[in-house]
Amino acid sequence: MNVPNHVAIILDGNGRWAKSKGMPRNYGHAQGSKNVEIICEEAYKMGIQYLTVYAFSTENWNRPKEEVDALMKLLRNYMKTCLKTAEKNRMCVRVIGDKSGLDEDIRNRIDELEKATVNNDGLHFQIALNYGSRDEIIRAVKKIMLDTKNGVINPQDMTEELFSTYLDTKDIPEPDLMIRTSGEERISNFLLWQLAYTEFYFTDVPWPAFSKEELEKAIAVYNARDRRYGNVKEE
Repeated sequence: MNVPNHVAIILDGNGRWAKSKGMPRNYGHAQGSKNVEIICEEAYKMGIQYLTVYAFSTENWNRPKEEVDALMKLLRNYMKTCLKTAEKNRMCVRVIGDKSGLDEDIRNRIDELEKATVNNDGLHFQIALNYGSRDEIIRAVKKIMLDTKNGVINPQDMTEELFSTYLDTKDIPEPDLMIRTSGEERISNFLLWQLAYTEFYFTDVPWPAFSKEELEKAIAVYNARDRRYGNVKEE
């Protein structure tokens, strides 16, 4: 089986999964967080080299305050757990998104996590936090405008490759496969530039119930598709 080099996942359905079990939404988020660790390990065993997960979007701030507060508390705990997991599995962790919008203690934990794992040679794991692709592109354009003003680059020198170096995902290959769980069939402002030639896979399975077997199903569908057209090279 041809395993995609880079898989991106929109982690959807935590709250609905919890509700279906008569539990509060925050229980679903906690179980979803635990499942991230499981899928990271299984993905790397399958041969996936890069895994990017959409954990908290710029739009998620609009959720009820108590839910956002609970998510931030969960994030703080996850940063500690992720550091231990990364040390164990030699995982290289990188956070994408507007980190300036996060509390200082979270930013410090992110910095610690990235520095501690930068040289690890296992799974390259990207976490999208306070991330929105339109926001990412606007931030990139502002940097380009400033560099143009300062004479660092000339407008005529701009290419797709150069533009990509201004994005949060600089030096990360574009996803081969994007998975969204829990039945929604949209990309919700996730990696709009990077997903230009990515295969999409949507499943009704909510994220906390998404297993190794479900990941294998997604990869099997990916393998069954004809990727010779457009800008995608024949495999």
